[in-house]
Amino acid sequence: MSINDILMLMLCGSISGFMAGLLGIGGGMILVPFMILVFNHLGFNQHVIVHMAIATGMATILFTTTSAILAHHKHGSIDWKLVASLSPGMVLGGLFGGSEIFEAINTSWLSLGFAIFIVYTSIQMIINKKPTAGRDLPGPVGLFSFGAFAGVLASLVGAGGAFITVPFMLWCNVKPHTAMASSSGLGFPIAAAATVGYMYGSWGNPNLPEGSLGFIYIPAVLCIVVVSVFTAPFGARMARKLNVGQLKRIFGIMLFLLAAFMFNESRKAFGY
Repeated sequence: MSINDILMLMLCGSISGFMAGLLGIGGGMILVPFMILVFNHLGFNQHVIVHMAIATGMATILFTTTSAILAHHKHGSIDWKLVASLSPGMVLGGLFGGSEIFEAINTSWLSLGFAIFIVYTSIQMIINKKPTAGRDLPGPVGLFSFGAFAGVLASLVGAGGAFITVPFMLWCNVKPHTAMASSSGLGFPIAAAATVGYMYGSWGNPNLPEGSLGFIYIPAVLCIVVVSVFTAPFGARMARKLNVGQLKRIFGIMLFLLAAFMFNESRKAFGY
């Protein structure tokens, strides 16, 4: 990689780490479009670029969430009993989605699906609408089933799962700050399971470049993680001081621009 590629990945890593700590998101939404630019510059095979960008972004969540978890745990913000109840289903769903479904999806459809996911997330952030609390948490079977569904969905879009776990927890009367903090705790098992699934499902793929473990491009992971682990705790501290609602709106607008890039990638993949 050139120095420009490294600097771009490190800049994105610093932003994604901060957002992971601040908003409980994994950062893949920021990383994927920029990794696609870097991977195109490196001349990677077009059939695997989007898959590699999403999978590599998910692999970095292992480190950013660990750093954010430690910061939130110091303040006693994470509901570990809830995390333990949801994690088994998420691990199973992440493994299945990452190994059985992810590679089978065509690059063009994967690009389109990721773009739609970004648009959905950006709208939620801009309007900052919280679901009305309507019930208590379900029993073990219900939590396992929801966890499995969330794990599959998160593995397909390379996200830590906060986009679906936070609204679910709020709907079930979990306090907002606890829901945001607990989503960091849930991000680790999803990321671990999906990362294993990505590597297993793509092992031996002839289109993968040197330096990759399945769809995971190790040099990019290192560039991102070396800075994100330091900015995630800073984001967690800022979550208690800043107007998170306003920051969400600003971030949502930025995501719209990234979505436009992903729609263009999808268009090119479809041949239009």
